[in-house]
Amino acid sequence: VSTQSTWEMKTTVKHGEHLAVLNNYTMAKNINKKRKFVADGVFYAELNDFLRRELAEDGYSGLEVRVTPQRTEIIIRATRTKEVLGEKGQRIRELTSVVQKRFNFPEAGVELYAERVQNRGLSAIAQAESLRYKLMGGLAVRRACYGVLRFVMDNNAKGCEIIVSGKLRAQRAKSMKFKDGYMIKSGHPAQMFVDTATRHVYLRQGVLGIKVSIMLPYDPSGKMGPSVPQPDHVIIPNPKE
Repeated sequence: VSTQSTWEMKTTVKHGEHLAVLNNYTMAKNINKKRKFVADGVFYAELNDFLRRELAEDGYSGLEVRVTPQRTEIIIRATRTKEVLGEKGQRIRELTSVVQKRFNFPEAGVELYAERVQNRGLSAIAQAESLRYKLMGGLAVRRACYGVLRFVMDNNAKGCEIIVSGKLRAQRAKSMKFKDGYMIKSGHPAQMFVDTATRHVYLRQGVLGIKVSIMLPYDPSGKMGPSVPQPDHVIIPNPKE
């Protein structure tokens, strides 16, 4: 990579301009791998933040980016896919146009798809958004949290933990924790089995912080939870006759 192109890369990252310029460089053979991963991470983070704000009311639950030789495919996971698509697919076309212009993709170089969340009771992002709207609607903190907790546990989760912190009732800020079931905190299984989401609620008296953690069940098919069992899970076979 020439000195000029290296300088262009630095300015692109520095000013946060069109990341597709940086993505074009990543396709070259001599590109630094570190730059490639940073560029991909910045692209994912900015896109995720934009969709989270835009589709908050439609149960946005994350996204997946698939890069193919022909185009980049972005799969939006949401609980209400009908609202994400819009009337006759108008809204998804508008979002595609915005993403294409922002990241300088070529014509038909990016495609957005909407995918329905299999079980919203096991999605921490969906439950954090649900709790956020309940609190913004004026529902009491305890009632809102216990409602979400019960809904999650009814959807076959192994455990759930909700932490709400801020000025809950009085002027003094405090933290409240609601727990049910089984929850692991450390090690690699915690990364595999625990789905976590954090949200902020902007109320008149101040900002409340919400953290929802859901312990997913083991599912051999990999649809409802990880397909790999926990390492401390012991299976005792029946004795042979």
